[in-house]
Amino acid sequence: MGMDYYNILKVNRNATLEDLKKSYRRLARTWHPDKNPTGGAEAEANVTKEINRSVVLSDPEKRAIYDRYGEEGLKGMPPPGSQSRTSAAAGSSGPSNFRYNPSDPDDFFAEFMASNKPYSFDQERTRFQPRSQWTAGNTRGEASSASHKESSTSTSQLEKPPAIEKTLLCTLEELYNGTKRKMKITRNVANTDGKVEIETEVLPVEVLPGWKKGTKITFPNKGDRLSGQLPQDLTFVIDLKPHDVYLLEGNNLVATQVIPLVDALAGTTIHLKTLDGRNLPIRVEEVVRPGHEIVLANEGWPIRKEPGKKGNLKIKFDVTFPTRLSSSQRAAIRQIMGG
Repeated sequence: MGMDYYNILKVNRNATLEDLKKSYRRLARTWHPDKNPTGGAEAEANVTKEINRSVVLSDPEKRAIYDRYGEEGLKGMPPPGSQSRTSAAAGSSGPSNFRYNPSDPDDFFAEFMASNKPYSFDQERTRFQPRSQWTAGNTRGEASSASHKESSTSTSQLEKPPAIEKTLLCTLEELYNGTKRKMKITRNVANTDGKVEIETEVLPVEVLPGWKKGTKITFPNKGDRLSGQLPQDLTFVIDLKPHDVYLLEGNNLVATQVIPLVDALAGTTIHLKTLDGRNLPIRVEEVVRPGHEIVLANEGWPIRKEPGKKGNLKIKFDVTFPTRLSSSQRAAIRQIMGG
């Protein structure tokens, strides 16, 4: 069966590509010269050779062959993602053709994961030099190593704090028609010496037609940027100012009109100014009874999922009655109403 690649990478046979990635980084840190000063060049070379061979686990096809036939089944096959290297090294065979460069584990890992492009990696990664490039009194190399050691923690290991939420107060007209705002925001930012400073920025916020109260607009990484955590997201949450005429109920607009009793009985024409600025005349011809309403289709709220379509406009009525009637008025009403 040859070498046990799973054991070399310290993973089980059901390991995912993410598991392989984490294991590789762990091994890279383990064999970093800072972490393993007494390991010896020979031991490092042996581990390097074993990691070279284990890279085949990143290729689903070669992994399947290895799982079934072991290391012998891979003889004569090029390592994953190394077509150019294979052609340059004609005559050699097997996964050992792949050259693991411990001075740049990022390059190795990019090759290691070449068959699975959907993965993305953080910019901050562990980097180190092999012992063969270290010399006594090489202060530049020592300073570089110290700097790399400080940044060895990948951003993938940091926690993402909850988003900062800010209220964006809008009028009904702004939400109906859409609008653009420029929002000045402040954030706390930790500088290199750990001190927190206040930073300001103006963000362009676009509100689309048909959005409602509670809609959220998120700006990734525009919140606080503090040490020991990933940058926060900033989220604007839409709130609605009360309107003098309209209420929003689902996708319907509701307007209540106050009319006198005579108009409720004899009919009238009312005029509404729509949220997009039109004058909308509405003829009231039926007798207005308690609970009576007029419904106008496609004059309501824009429906985001159905462009060009709107809800209904519902017009309700509040009838006012006279506080006093003369005797002649009472008689006339009785005569007209037949009472």
